[in-house]
Amino acid sequence: MTVEQVIALVSALSLAILTPGPSIIATIQTALAHGRERALPYALGLACGASLWCVFALLGLAVVFRLHPGWFAALKVFGGFYLLWFAWRLWAASSRPLPPAASGSRGFFGGIALNLSNPKPALFYAALILSVFPAAMSGRQQATLYAICLATELFWYALVAVLMSTAAMRARYFAAKFWIDRAASLAMAALGILLIVKH
Repeated sequence: MTVEQVIALVSALSLAILTPGPSIIATIQTALAHGRERALPYALGLACGASLWCVFALLGLAVVFRLHPGWFAALKVFGGFYLLWFAWRLWAASSRPLPPAASGSRGFFGGIALNLSNPKPALFYAALILSVFPAAMSGRQQATLYAICLATELFWYALVAVLMSTAAMRARYFAAKFWIDRAASLAMAALGILLIVKH
């Protein structure tokens, strides 16, 4: 696990987290409507829930590669095309209004439940991990990778909850939506192409 790989992983994951979607919008709206005391536990729950998909992706990949080594290349190509599709959707959404926030309980466990209710991050994590770490990983490496992903999720969700507790940040965040979407789109597209062409 090289420094360059960790930087690539954290950068791509950070862009994906900050791209306006139901979970991050729910964090923002909770912070604006109810303040930091309610928004922060909710945001931490969202981060923990999202990171669990990383665990599922790691465990699933380990089992698949052990039982069917020949599927590795096919899964890489599939993951690459998924990242390209994800990038295209981000690019197309960059000039559209923000999506509505996801609803549900606003506590810590409500945040976990919200992110576990959407299995799309599992495929995203699988594609991202394959693109950045194409070689098989040991259990220790997988644990380190999960810790990095969890720390990244916790950092960004907590930061958004704290910053958006102040109404002054709302206009700045919404104004940056176009550039956040475009930057995330380019990063995802680059990872997708690399995943497809590198065997």
